[in-house]
Amino acid sequence: MRTPTDVLSRCYEINQFPDSLVVVAAGDGTFNAVVNGLRPGTATLAVLPFGTSNVLAAELGIRSIEDGLERIAVGATRSLSVGVIELTDAIHRFVLMAGIGLDGAVVRDVRPTLKRLLRQGAYGISALGRAVAWDSSTFRIVTADTAIICHTAIICNASRYGGNFVLAPECSPFSNGLTVICIRGNQRRSYLRSAYDLFTGNAQASKELFSLSAAELTIDGSKPIQIDGDFIGYGPARIFEINDFARMIV
Repeated sequence: MRTPTDVLSRCYEINQFPDSLVVVAAGDGTFNAVVNGLRPGTATLAVLPFGTSNVLAAELGIRSIEDGLERIAVGATRSLSVGVIELTDAIHRFVLMAGIGLDGAVVRDVRPTLKRLLRQGAYGISALGRAVAWDSSTFRIVTADTAIICHTAIICNASRYGGNFVLAPECSPFSNGLTVICIRGNQRRSYLRSAYDLFTGNAQASKELFSLSAAELTIDGSKPIQIDGDFIGYGPARIFEINDFARMIV
């Protein structure tokens, strides 16, 4: 089995990557932090799945650390697009998705100690807490073509959400455009039906989930927002995409 040192030494020995090669041996949150620290067009990125959920690795089909190292050694890349979210006082990039409303509140309320102990189970506990302290208020999403009222929205730059659940199969971090998945119902039963559709692989046929494509959109209201599994603040916000942000090992 190749070790990380063997792989990286070989890559530089043959000058495989003309720009900086950045290998992120961590989860989605750390990969997001790296993306937010880079200038566009300056790096080739690779991921090794050491995190809690490793949604990006699942999106790329990386099955293990060894598989990730083999892909680095081969060196095949694609052009990575990332989403950008502008808040009132900050700008953030995201690779996988942004969640607004209940989704943002669940991530905001996850306790770091529980996340370390229970991993994805910590999000379930937070979701139960939000179900008890239910907030039925809504917000508005505005695109160039339409305006819709949502209780929760997931802005997808990738097909998967929360692991191996395929929420937007037409979406990819290697293609242009974002997919907006909106839950319009503001009652608890709406989420029970949505969760059932998601877990049974019927998200596309769900009557509770409304989907649309957009190159740019705005979020009205002051709902909590998370990106790639980390809470970042509250709306309002403007969301768009940067194409050809970096090269990505696939």
